[in-house]
Amino acid sequence: MRSYCLLTGGTGLVGRYLVRDLLMHEEAVAVLIRSRGDESPAHRLEQVLAHWDRELGRNLPRRVRCLEGDVTLPGLGLSNDDRRWVATHCPRMLHNAASLDFHGKDRTRDPWLSNYTGTENVLDLCRLVGIRELHYVSTAYVCGKREELARENELECGQEFRNDYEECKYEAEKLVRAADFIENLTVYRPAIITGDSLTGYTSTYHGLYSYLHFPHLVMPYLERDDEDRPIAPIRLNLTGNERRNLVPVDWVSAVMTKLLINPRHHGKTYHLTPTVPTTARTIEQAMRNYYNYVGVSFAGHEPLKSSDLNDVETGFYEQVARYQPYWSQEPRFDRHNLEHAVPDLPCPPIDQAGLRRMLEFAVRDNWGKKRRIRRKAKVS
Repeated sequence: MRSYCLLTGGTGLVGRYLVRDLLMHEEAVAVLIRSRGDESPAHRLEQVLAHWDRELGRNLPRRVRCLEGDVTLPGLGLSNDDRRWVATHCPRMLHNAASLDFHGKDRTRDPWLSNYTGTENVLDLCRLVGIRELHYVSTAYVCGKREELARENELECGQEFRNDYEECKYEAEKLVRAADFIENLTVYRPAIITGDSLTGYTSTYHGLYSYLHFPHLVMPYLERDDEDRPIAPIRLNLTGNERRNLVPVDWVSAVMTKLLINPRHHGKTYHLTPTVPTTARTIEQAMRNYYNYVGVSFAGHEPLKSSDLNDVETGFYEQVARYQPYWSQEPRFDRHNLEHAVPDLPCPPIDQAGLRRMLEFAVRDNWGKKRRIRRKAKVS
């Protein structure tokens, strides 16, 4: 009888790469998917598989089973038949589903509902059906505002948090560590996930993309210099040397897959963070080269008064406001376990060439709007 890995979050950005990579490594996967509008879970899964068939130029192995469910529901919303099937066929689980909402104090709503209550529901199901091997996707930012090196073997260090996302992921990681019936727990802590290192592909436009998107939005309204270059009079209260812990989604999935399929790497915590962080200056230079604007400057860390901001600066700081707590400096992460386990999988650098590929893809995709329009057309 074939055994399956039960995967949550399989239609998200990381999840769709995990589906591809696990299937390509001869793993059988059961994917928990909820319906969306008129789209059934089976249809949503087939869209993911069809995408990879096109990208790869061949069909992925169909060692995959679709289970209708939702991590925010008790028992993950599984039917009695599906729950019995999981008990028989799924000895391990990869819990990857998460909300990326940053703010929300109401614990009955996201991000707490998906990230904390969803993890409670996952653990309850594991206890009920006898799953004892759990692979849990946390975040490197459970370290909160710590300034010292954040180590893989640490969690509770009295840290403060920038937002509810960090805090609820921290609390959820505490839950999985306290689940004494889980005999084999592996925790993955990725940093800021970006598009594919080779193609620039992404299905979500959070985080870094708020910065990359801004010039695209304002370009038609900017004055031009004598060489017809848009003038973007933006003072960044940075030096340009600030670290950005960016990691490409294809690398994150490749590392997680290799660790999951190799039992000798189980039972540890891994920081999926960059070998060499990207600097704020590298990001700005990539944007400047792509959009061919002038006028952006690094003004140092002296706070800029809102009353002194010009209209373009006001729009920029409003666009990126939710990410400002990470603005001046990011944490530093220990990678001992990761480097020992997968020395042959170094993190591709997010350099100017990689950032350009992400920008080119985002513009072709109209920042996700083309996909949403196609989906609405199919539903209607």
